[in-house]
Amino acid sequence: MTLIPPENLERFTQAPASLDLYRITKKFGDFTAADEISLTVPPGTVHALLGENGAGKSTLVKCVMGFHPATSGEIMVGGHVREIQHPSDARKYGIGMVYQHFTLVPSMTVTENLVLSRPDVPAAVNWKRETARLEEFMATEAPFKVPLHKRASELAAGEKQKTEILKQLYLKSRILILDEPTSVLTPAEATEVLALLRQMTVAGRLSIIIITHKFREVFSFADDVTVLRRGKLAGQGKVKDLDRDSLAAMMMGGTSSAKPVPSAPRATTSTSSRRTALRVKQLSVLGDNGLTAVKDVSFELAEGEVLGIAGVAGNGQRELMEVLGGQRPAATGSLEAHGQPYHGTRRDILAHQFHTLPEEPLRNACAPMLSMAENIALRTFDQPPQARWKWLLNFRAIRKSALPLIEAYSIKTRGPDTPIRDLSGGNVQRAILARELSTLPLKILVVSEPCFGLDFAATDFVHQKITEARDRGVAVLVVSSDLDELLKITDRLLVMSGGQITYETPTATADLAVIGTHMAGHG
Repeated sequence: MTLIPPENLERFTQAPASLDLYRITKKFGDFTAADEISLTVPPGTVHALLGENGAGKSTLVKCVMGFHPATSGEIMVGGHVREIQHPSDARKYGIGMVYQHFTLVPSMTVTENLVLSRPDVPAAVNWKRETARLEEFMATEAPFKVPLHKRASELAAGEKQKTEILKQLYLKSRILILDEPTSVLTPAEATEVLALLRQMTVAGRLSIIIITHKFREVFSFADDVTVLRRGKLAGQGKVKDLDRDSLAAMMMGGTSSAKPVPSAPRATTSTSSRRTALRVKQLSVLGDNGLTAVKDVSFELAEGEVLGIAGVAGNGQRELMEVLGGQRPAATGSLEAHGQPYHGTRRDILAHQFHTLPEEPLRNACAPMLSMAENIALRTFDQPPQARWKWLLNFRAIRKSALPLIEAYSIKTRGPDTPIRDLSGGNVQRAILARELSTLPLKILVVSEPCFGLDFAATDFVHQKITEARDRGVAVLVVSSDLDELLKITDRLLVMSGGQITYETPTATADLAVIGTHMAGHG
């Protein structure tokens, strides 16, 4: 682990500030997304913010950041009431945010990304002077180093996360809000980044709110915790006074005897004795930049098996998924489904009952302007009862068919007519999973980051659905950067690094340290 040199902590001139939220309420018409929520972040502490998807975490944070000005309530920074009506107000009072997805411009260097993040950047940049200022900042104030000359696309995930943090420190943020900060990191990188942030708060240099769904992160790095449920405050406390059961009870309501859910039972028969559902042979794929993103990848997926692909985001997993889903052509190699050539066309997808849940489903698997019910019906809109005739849709039937899925998959929404873009990320995930798993027959299921950003209860629900599909004989491929998730639900595990499969192991005998080493590209 990389520790911050003491001299850098001493030179780091930012003083932390307290953040107090008093009865923050945010309404959208008649819908109350956040209802009189109060919390306090003392200076120099880490405050964890938890809650199920749709609990109000994003709404609360957007009020603090000025994206959705609060309907009522007060925000105090450093003991003074502040009016935050716009993101520029939050920036003025020293509040910054590191988002779930990196906001760096891949083609720009670290220097260019940092300079252009400033609100006062001049129209004509004196790059020599700005570079000198950044070098001085890195030498005297930065708690850790990243290579200024490197392009963002050349950075490892951990370096990108550190750059995002440095960006906020460069902007003089005294309060940092981090949204799922470890979701794209290896276990070692996640521990390093959180330990560095923790070190900065202990030294009294920064105050942090961390939005997370991982109990391990709460108990390892946070001082205080606030739990939201259905837009209301469900509980608060000192982390040292809580355990997993009490925290789970706050999230779910009432008492809880929740324990870590055990790994799903592994497939009971060897994959060699079952029919191969999907065969990938020496597949190479070009990325958006024209360079090879996937190189000579080969593997087989059997019926009744869950095969996992682990790896840090950006190592070819997205491009592989897009080829399987028919969204990107292969450069070389071939695909077979049930022994037949597979090209990802709609005809092939229907013939082989091939269902997919891509990463970022709102962008990759939805029509954002359409209602949730219409998005759920996208696989069956041209079939009865959704279609009376070939081109005439039965919207009443579409709406009616969505209602039981909303209940079965616990999708939090104002109703089936709500535009899917208005749902929280976790509820979009549930809606698309409902569509893909409820449309039968289903023989091959390929999912990417199926639980990205979901709370622990929703995660267990998704894992249960994947395991149930496997037990019905469905061949399931799961691509995830969450190694704990893969170790829990898969039968066999591949590691993808640099666009190649670099390691394979049965999950039952997997070594976490070895997998992490291969994920980091050091295998």
